[in-house]
Amino acid sequence: ARVRNIADQNSGVQAAYYGFIDRYRQVPGDWGATNAEKAIPGVDNGGNANGRLDDAGGGPQQEALALWEHLSKSRFIQGSFTGDPASLPDQDSTDLAPRNAFNGFLMLYRSSDYYDGEGGGTPSDQLNLVLGAGIPVNVLAELDRKIDDGLPASGVLRHAVTSGGTFGAISESSADCVDTTEDPPIWDIETNQQLCNAVYLY
Repeated sequence: ARVRNIADQNSGVQAAYYGFIDRYRQVPGDWGATNAEKAIPGVDNGGNANGRLDDAGGGPQQEALALWEHLSKSRFIQGSFTGDPASLPDQDSTDLAPRNAFNGFLMLYRSSDYYDGEGGGTPSDQLNLVLGAGIPVNVLAELDRKIDDGLPASGVLRHAVTSGGTFGAISESSADCVDTTEDPPIWDIETNQQLCNAVYLY
């Protein structure tokens, strides 16, 4: 049930993101606040309208959090998110970003915060959805087998970085979620690590 919940949540965000673009011809979160508010009443935040979810000058959280405001106020997702870029979500946040079944925050952004076994170990910036920290390794392994190739360093589902994440701990995972001594690396079920994270590449 937990695997299905994460898979469904991922599919829902993806459908909302592309549905928004189809309706408004703008990228949610990247759309400038002034123009977005004219189409979506109540919108207070936005980005630089360059067609990408990236740093618009107010830090990475500016467009990443505005995305959830745009999607929720246009009714593409449930919830009521403010898009306030003043700070990243923390354990007490209720209106900045949605959470997964394990209370980790989802973030959609263009970054290289994932493990890459296909490009020589150096990932490129790519739009991806952080599925949220705190997911048990066995759940991620099963999710990977269900929707991708079952491997943490290839395909569309990747193990998140273990340090230096764009959004700090929100976009990071524990190092022992993956056994990198194997070739190719595999999800390390034996560790029973409960604090894993992954990203879904768009």
